[in-house]
Amino acid sequence: MVMAPHSSISTLKLLLLLLLFRLSFSEIIFEERFEDGWQRRWVKSDWKRTEGKAGSFKHTTGKWSGDPDDKGIQTTGDANHFAISAKIPEFTNKNRTLVLQYSIRFEQDIECGGGYIKLLSGFVNQKKFGGDTPYSLMFGPDICGTQTKKLHVILSYQGQNYPIKKELECETDKLTHFYTFILRPDASYSILIDNRERDSGSMYTDWDILPPRKIKDLKAKKPADWDDREYIDDPNATKPEGYDKIPKEIPDPNAKKPDHWDEEEDGIWKAPKIPNPKYKGPWKPKKIKNPNYKGKWKVPYVDNPEFEDDPDLYVLKPIKYVGIEVWQVKAGSVYDNVLICDDPEYAKQVVDEVFANREMEKEAFEEAEKVRKAREEEEAQRAREDGERRRRERGYDRRYRDRYRDKYRRHPRDYMDDYHDEL
Repeated sequence: MVMAPHSSISTLKLLLLLLLFRLSFSEIIFEERFEDGWQRRWVKSDWKRTEGKAGSFKHTTGKWSGDPDDKGIQTTGDANHFAISAKIPEFTNKNRTLVLQYSIRFEQDIECGGGYIKLLSGFVNQKKFGGDTPYSLMFGPDICGTQTKKLHVILSYQGQNYPIKKELECETDKLTHFYTFILRPDASYSILIDNRERDSGSMYTDWDILPPRKIKDLKAKKPADWDDREYIDDPNATKPEGYDKIPKEIPDPNAKKPDHWDEEEDGIWKAPKIPNPKYKGPWKPKKIKNPNYKGKWKVPYVDNPEFEDDPDLYVLKPIKYVGIEVWQVKAGSVYDNVLICDDPEYAKQVVDEVFANREMEKEAFEEAEKVRKAREEEEAQRAREDGERRRRERGYDRRYRDRYRDKYRRHPRDYMDDYHDEL
């Protein structure tokens, strides 16, 4: 029996210890792949139902999927509100990273509607969960026409909602996309779409939650000796002798007096003027780099006396529920792969796992598009044929009516003839 070298055994033990260490300090708070039994975890809300404006969710793979066994929940019923939620183990993100991730596929031409997700705190009557229910975090796409392709990131702080100040755009095609929001204990954040970082920053600067740490010093003035001229005239440059005597125009050397020109009648012939190629305009000294250039002066920033730090700025109220609450003109969005955890690396693994079938999904989508376009062309051709048939029928009726009318209609002159005959 061949024994492994001692160094290899030590390395293997170290890797195992690191893995155990990582697992012991990372937690999957909630993960939903919408497998069988998902309805026991999710509660459909009755919000808007009495008004007849409540849509429903269907457990399905959708029209195209990379995995025929991978189902999500799809919005059904156009021009409706959709609301559903799941109770999760209560957790706080204090002193830990928060990761919220899910996938969505807009199979429909949504026209106008949302595709976001919410984290909720406190007690929630899930049967009444709706647009007025307070939330701690709202994250995801919101599309309306060709102009609005917004990616919402709204955080709740002391009972008030604050949207991110940046203009973030979501994906608008009909394939599956993963949206990931990561919030860290230092109040920094990252937004990923399909495992690629779309944006990052800090809660201190990208939300108007707290007053800014620094503000412009409105009393500051540019120093009198501040030189912000990047280029200056060359002090050693001199104007060439005779430069000012160079005329703007000169007689055209190629011009010739016309043969018919008569100086006694026409006067002394003069060649027409043309621009002088030697004339360079008014003399200006050449520019050189200013050795005293200090850059463009900017108003300095000073500490904001109104700023009061909150070390728990990033801490959300304890999360107890995850919910979907959207309105859509056209339904058909497939939600799936909802994940709440504290490990960004695990979230990336989930995306990689699902996207292993990415090409299969694209192929299924392209095939569905071919079928759709063929069906639309068939319907258009049938409509054209029906229209042509109706035009032919209308043309036959018109010709028949015209012949009937001409046969029995008497011309006004005929009445005049009868009148004359009677006379």
